[in-house]
Amino acid sequence: MASVTVHRVETARGELALRRDGEHYEIVSNGVFLMDTRNGESERRLARVALAGRQGPVRLLLGGLGVGFSLAEALRSAAPAEVTVVEVEPALVGWHRGGGPLQPFSAGGLTDPRVAVVVADLAEWLPSADDRYEAICLDVDNGPEWTVTERNAELYTGAGLAALDRRLAPGGTLAVWSSAAAPAFERRLRSRYAEVTVHTVPVPRGEPDVIYRARDRRVAPAARPGSAPGRVPSRSTGTRSAAGGPDRTP
Repeated sequence: MASVTVHRVETARGELALRRDGEHYEIVSNGVFLMDTRNGESERRLARVALAGRQGPVRLLLGGLGVGFSLAEALRSAAPAEVTVVEVEPALVGWHRGGGPLQPFSAGGLTDPRVAVVVADLAEWLPSADDRYEAICLDVDNGPEWTVTERNAELYTGAGLAALDRRLAPGGTLAVWSSAAAPAFERRLRSRYAEVTVHTVPVPRGEPDVIYRARDRRVAPAARPGSAPGRVPSRSTGTRSAAGGPDRTP
C-alpha cells in the first residue's frame, strides 16, 4: 500500500509532511524520509539509558519529540519528576495533541502534568536559561555526522557540548542518539567525560543505531597563553532513512 499524506505544512526549514502507511506514520521533510512509527526500540532505549541508575526525582530534558517513543518510555519510569521537551516544529507538537495521529505513539505524554513543551530551536534555546537537568536526551538528527540542518552540527562540537554541559546538573547524564557509529564524536566525548559508554541497537536493515552515554565532565586543562582554539570539523547533512540508517545520497 502506498503511503498517503495526511498533513503537510510549510515551515522556516521547508516542507514538513506526515504520511500514513497502513497503521504506521512517517515524517518527511522536504520530500526526504526522517522517521516512522514502525520500530522505535532505539528511541525507547535512549530514554532508558539516560535514566539508568538515577536516584531520587529526576529532571529530564528531551531534545527532539519525534514520533514520541522516547517521551512515552521516559514517562513509564517513576524517575522523572519533570520532563522538558524542546521541539522546533510546532506542527509536529500538534500531531501529538488533541487526538492527533501521533498521540498514541507518545502515549498521550504531552497531557502528563510532569511534561512541559518548548517550541524552539534547541541550539538557540540552550543558552537562554539556567535550568539544569539530571538527564538530557539528544535526538534531533540522524546523529553527529548526519544532521537534519547544517545549524544542528554545532550541537556535536565542543561548543555544543559545552552548552549541554551547562544544562546538566552535577553528576548528570547525557545520552545522544545516532543512526550509525560516529567515531570522531565518540573521541570528543571521551576527551571530555570520564565515563562514556556506547550502546548499539540492531535494526531490521542497515547499520545498528547507536546511543552514546556520557557522565562526569573532566576538568578542562587551562589553555596556553596565545594558543588558538581548535578547528571544528565540517559536517555533512542527512536524514534518518527508512532502512534505519542515514540517507547518504547527495
